[in-house]
Amino acid sequence: MQDYRDIAHKNGFELHDFGSCQFCGAQTTRGIHECVEIFSLSFQGVDFSKPNNHQYRFFIVDAHTLQHPEIHGRWSNHFHLTRLHLIFTYKVFWTYQLSPKLSDFLNAYKIHNGDEYLLPPEPLHRGEITSSEIKSNESNSIEFKGLIERWAMEVYMSWGMNHEVVDKIAKGFLHRKV
Repeated sequence: MQDYRDIAHKNGFELHDFGSCQFCGAQTTRGIHECVEIFSLSFQGVDFSKPNNHQYRFFIVDAHTLQHPEIHGRWSNHFHLTRLHLIFTYKVFWTYQLSPKLSDFLNAYKIHNGDEYLLPPEPLHRGEITSSEIKSNESNSIEFKGLIERWAMEVYMSWGMNHEVVDKIAKGFLHRKV
């Protein structure tokens, strides 16, 4: 099974294992590796077992993924940016049940759009908030939730040059799911 290092290598990126994260600028000492570790092991400031808090888990996953597209497959950009677009633009209350439906829709979509790429913003220009800032502010759950949502919005806005493409996908998804 491939991990993020394999995908980065396949995508032509050398990962730094020192200093701040080379993609989002998170204040780390072991670069992207620590940034991924923070993402994988942290964020206990919200009880994600409660359905009304699931949205914050989606925000975290989408924001972190879109700040680090170099370590993910290219169609993950479509998925995560479309999900944020559906949440922020169309006010969809996202649930775990909707994710496989969006994935299935994207699988059908890419049959006719296989050459389509979303152009990521330049590294370090994908939102000011990073995983290390989220981690250091998780003690107050109300402020923490607001920070998570601002993080997702900043990252979403930084991908603005792709909003027209994901709007087309979002409208297709909404039409199909009704």
